[in-house]
Amino acid sequence: MIDYQYRLTPECNCIEQIFDFRISMNTKRFFMFLFFGAVGASILLGHAPKPDAQEVWRGLVVAPENRCAPYDRKAYPYSQSVEDRIISQMGAIYGPYTGTYFSSKRQTDIEHIVAAAEAHDSGLCAASPAVKSQFASDLLNLTLASPQVNRHQKKHYDAAEWQPQLNQCWYANRIVEVKRKYSLTVDAREAQALEGVLSNCTSTDMIVVENTGVTADSSNASSSPAPASNSLNSEALELWDDNGNGRITCKEARRHGIAPVHSDHPAYAFMRDGDGDGVVCE
Repeated sequence: MIDYQYRLTPECNCIEQIFDFRISMNTKRFFMFLFFGAVGASILLGHAPKPDAQEVWRGLVVAPENRCAPYDRKAYPYSQSVEDRIISQMGAIYGPYTGTYFSSKRQTDIEHIVAAAEAHDSGLCAASPAVKSQFASDLLNLTLASPQVNRHQKKHYDAAEWQPQLNQCWYANRIVEVKRKYSLTVDAREAQALEGVLSNCTSTDMIVVENTGVTADSSNASSSPAPASNSLNSEALELWDDNGNGRITCKEARRHGIAPVHSDHPAYAFMRDGDGDGVVCE
């Protein structure tokens, strides 16, 4: 504030006005707050660590897999009727991973190109139940494969861990499309493996081999799991195949108290695992 004071000056016999500039304590504190606040903000802004920019590959964020919530296969439900839609889309009961034609749906598994567990660890763990269900039934991510390929070779692996012997370009491109659609991440090894394929592709269309009339049958190793031993197979069928048709149903498994049946159980080789998660009769 400004304090006006007056004094008598003998030299001129007059009154002289004196301006005394005094700043109150509250005013001092206010200006000190502004000053040091500005300085502090400048220091913080100038030296604060900048977050690393996300690495992006073909529209996908590159990040390590992260299981942000426990994985439950039942959280990704779909109807078995989706298999008919897959067949209608392809025009045959065809396994694009091996170029195999099948004579019956009983010889195939519904195959998720991006496995549910892989999708879960790539971002879907935080998705709503509706989105998870949509993913599980999305034809963009569905095809057919023999149980041997689906359950014992591909499993829940990503492209860095497994690739098909046929249709690698189609397979790699479809993974990218599915992951983009659901905003999933891709880890560095998977991105490198996919790029190694896609960079050499002239087309990403599915290769459909000529149907010569030869189809896989239920005894072919490409369409059913290889038996551990003849004695074990005979024992499994004798114990749990009540109607003697060479297959074990969930009804039979539950009747004998062995359900749910996991992939390491002797009965599994004679059962249909439609979703290919390694567990039937859940």
